[in-house]
Amino acid sequence: MTALSISPDPRPLGKSGLEVFPVAWGMWRFAGVEVKTARARIDAALEAGITLFDTADVYGLDNACPFGAAEALLGEVLKEAPALRDRFVLATKCGIEPGTPYDSSEAYLRKALDASLARMKVEHVDLFQIHRPDMLAHPHDVAAALTKLRAEGKFAHVGVSNHAPSQVAALQAHLDFPIATQQPEFSCWATSPLFDGTLDQCMETGLGVLAWSPLAGGRLGLSAEEAARGADGARLSALIAKLDEIAVREGVTREAVAVAFVLAHPAKIVPIIGSQQPARIARAADALKVRLSRADWCGILQTSMGARLP
Repeated sequence: MTALSISPDPRPLGKSGLEVFPVAWGMWRFAGVEVKTARARIDAALEAGITLFDTADVYGLDNACPFGAAEALLGEVLKEAPALRDRFVLATKCGIEPGTPYDSSEAYLRKALDASLARMKVEHVDLFQIHRPDMLAHPHDVAAALTKLRAEGKFAHVGVSNHAPSQVAALQAHLDFPIATQQPEFSCWATSPLFDGTLDQCMETGLGVLAWSPLAGGRLGLSAEEAARGADGARLSALIAKLDEIAVREGVTREAVAVAFVLAHPAKIVPIIGSQQPARIARAADALKVRLSRADWCGILQTSMGARLP
């Protein structure tokens, strides 16, 4: 079997000059625990080789915690161990205002970013991302706001999340520096970026890709029986069986195969795993051990689609 290349080498974050471990750690559920527990999770990620931590100001709300809870917990860890800050690339996101829901005006981005920095107890972040596109903000004005904040040293590089290719292009047209990254949802279950131009644009322009929810929000952790009872159950159950078939052959977990599917794409995608269990975080590098052939990769995709590729 001729395997697709899944290199363990660091992957570039676009044209930023930053390179990170092929798998990143997401902090969506990083809230509601003691500092000691939080530190154990961070240590597990660092020991696994992970060098990009991705958070957002809104993280916490979906887990019955206050707005900003994930950033605040990270800040408490860094307060106790400030030297940790030099060991990872820190990325956060702003632009979601509960009840609005989106605001990318200069006033709001400035307020939100300043609040994020204060919660995390840092002076700047390495990557500042617009979390969701604000259709009421002209890209010229968003670009002007980002330019000012960057010049003030509040962040080093800018990224976008959940933006359509046309929205990325519109924002880039008004910026004098390159957008470093795009963060779409992408997994072997959520495959739209393969077909809607997102990954094509990233490869065309040199954008780094950070893929959120590479395990489909936990769906790929279900048993085949549990999956069959949900929406699109037959298709999801078949996908889980396909992943399990390859996992047995490769001697890894189903999750490792799913992450390997993302890693194998030529856009050099960095999947963001969201586990908060140190033992599972420690296994992040297992995906790099998986050998997928073109037939394997296309077989996973076709099973997910419930149809053959043309």
